[in-house]
Amino acid sequence: MRSMTLATLLLGLGSAFAGEGGRVALPTVDYANTRYSGLDRITRENVGRLKVAWTYSTGVLRGHEGAPLVVGHIMYVHTPFPNTVTALDLDRDGKILWRYAPRQDAAVVAVMCCDTVHRGLAYKDGRIFLQLADTTVVALEAETGRVLWSVRNGDPARGETNTAAVMPVRDAVIVGLSGGEYGARCHVTAYDQATGRQLWRAYATGPDAEMLVDPAKTTELGRPVGPDSSLKSWEGEQWKTGGGCAWGWFSYDPDLNLVYYGTGNPSTWNPVQRPGDNRWAMAIVARDATTGVARWVYQMTPHDQWDYDGVNEMILTDQEVGGRKRRLLTHFDRNGFGYTLDRETGALLVAQKFDPSVNWAKRIELDPASPAYGRPVVDERYAPGTTGEDETVTGICPGALGAKNQQPAAYSPATGLFYVPTNHMCMDYEPFHVTYTPGQPYVGATLALHPPPGTDRTGAFIAWDNLSGRIKWSIPEPFSVWSGALATAGGVVFYGTLEGYLKAVDAGTGRELYRFKTPSGIVGNVTTYMHGGRQYVAVLSGIGGWAGIGLAAGLTDPAEGSGAVGGYAALSQYTAAGGQLTVFALPEP
Repeated sequence: MRSMTLATLLLGLGSAFAGEGGRVALPTVDYANTRYSGLDRITRENVGRLKVAWTYSTGVLRGHEGAPLVVGHIMYVHTPFPNTVTALDLDRDGKILWRYAPRQDAAVVAVMCCDTVHRGLAYKDGRIFLQLADTTVVALEAETGRVLWSVRNGDPARGETNTAAVMPVRDAVIVGLSGGEYGARCHVTAYDQATGRQLWRAYATGPDAEMLVDPAKTTELGRPVGPDSSLKSWEGEQWKTGGGCAWGWFSYDPDLNLVYYGTGNPSTWNPVQRPGDNRWAMAIVARDATTGVARWVYQMTPHDQWDYDGVNEMILTDQEVGGRKRRLLTHFDRNGFGYTLDRETGALLVAQKFDPSVNWAKRIELDPASPAYGRPVVDERYAPGTTGEDETVTGICPGALGAKNQQPAAYSPATGLFYVPTNHMCMDYEPFHVTYTPGQPYVGATLALHPPPGTDRTGAFIAWDNLSGRIKWSIPEPFSVWSGALATAGGVVFYGTLEGYLKAVDAGTGRELYRFKTPSGIVGNVTTYMHGGRQYVAVLSGIGGWAGIGLAAGLTDPAEGSGAVGGYAALSQYTAAGGQLTVFALPEP
């Protein structure tokens, strides 16, 4: 049923960057975004003997998301704002080879939504690529750190910023944008890797030509989207401040030459002010990597009333469905549903809740013959747009930070399971009228975050079957799991916790095999690499992100951080701000 070999994974979905020889050249580990490593020196049997091999202080506080790259003997480490990049020589005990310290206007920090995080770098053909907080896209010479080119991708004065990693594909580098909370009209853009010249740009909302949508050939669930698919779903010209930002992760299928990503919430958070489906915010998009033209789209949460950004990663696998091999895409959305689609056609195969507390929708309509195929069956008791402005709807699950945020899941071809870091949070939501002013917050809602009734736990780490849509096992955590997962050929899955623990569990059973407390909460993504014949595991710790914004930014008002300060108030009893890379290895023989 689950015949997917490692060779298929590596050769079919981007072998050049799939961790061959233990190197990690992409922030997603491979083009398929599986976050799976074929390294097997660290196993179920010996992982309990891991020791700290060495550490490195980044010199920066705030949330340390993402993970270092390793290419040859050089490790590349990034930081939150000001987005410093440091090259460390692994042959010489981590000696600093060069440091890139960009000069950015600190005013950009004030317009970054949910901490000053940055999700990492990418490497290709001797160049390091990144996009800074102020949206400047930069190419560095990997050996020296010399700036080869830079180009501005957005305008912070209009609330356009960046927290995401980039994706080099063929001769292009694909980049997104943040700013949905400021009414930005967001886009995905491809730049030439050698020169920085813009190759194409595709907006999330607006006219077909500007979205790079073909009304007759671009489909949703097998049907052409038709002319003006976005314009017809907004009132007046609200699409011009429509959000739909792609601030998450990119995946790429080289055989289909398609890039996959998700778009974020529509602006404003107040659903009463923007009637309609608000296309193509809250959607999965598959685009031709060369032309940028959309092959297919699928809107998961039409007329989003809860700030359920759809930017979480798209994980690409080849699996047997109904007795035949299919190219699949699996996506764990903030709205609490785990989706499995055919990534070639966009057909929806599975959509089930991966957190049992999800209540905003009863289910997703899965009958292709139904006019509502693919749409959620919304429970009106938890729909703020139904109640109206200045009225609080209580007990909505999940909360706005989602049943899972951007922290990436992992997939193991050995078990056929997905390993998913999740949040177990609900919210009370009050929309209010807001006026758009360029560069000013355009939110239009206040919210309070809290655990579901009957528990004080706000997270879990789960194993998911993407074909049956069921949880195989679950590990409860006291706080949301905000770290990216890593699965390995040694039968071990790694993840980090907000209290600061690096944990290793058995890929088959979820049994804990190892834990180590790092100096600060972990919101980074665990990675592994080979050097000098040894396998290493590395993770950035530094509390932050939306869940840790209170500690990262020194906030105390429970309502700040869109309710996260109050929702995670107890976190201050377990960890503190920091910024450190910790590298682990087995003891030398």
